[in-house]
Amino acid sequence: MFSIQLKRVYDEVSKEDGFRILVDRVWPRGVSKERAQIDVWLKEVGPSPKLRKWFDHDPAKFDQFKQLYLKELEHDLEKREALDQLRTYGEEYKHNITLVFAAKEQQYNHVVILKELIS
Repeated sequence: MFSIQLKRVYDEVSKEDGFRILVDRVWPRGVSKERAQIDVWLKEVGPSPKLRKWFDHDPAKFDQFKQLYLKELEHDLEKREALDQLRTYGEEYKHNITLVFAAKEQQYNHVVILKELIS
């Protein structure tokens, strides 16, 4: 059984992170690839720009955002394939994987939803 962690890209990288997967559509500002130490960038699994901008990490919109994002993941072939790949990484590595993201908001974001889906 593998464990899934969530971590901001701006936080310190540690051995316990295991396999680090960036799940944001856009590369984080001000972070070099060397500093981020990302093993895989699955940008396709992130919410569409339109949905991300509408949501804007507003806790009051989170339930509706979750429903809309789940629909995107279900109906968009590219997103569905990326989600399947994300599940595969968890199964293949059998140790910690860390979903890496840039948002300051850690409770109300798409990464929380992804973790639910692959746990």
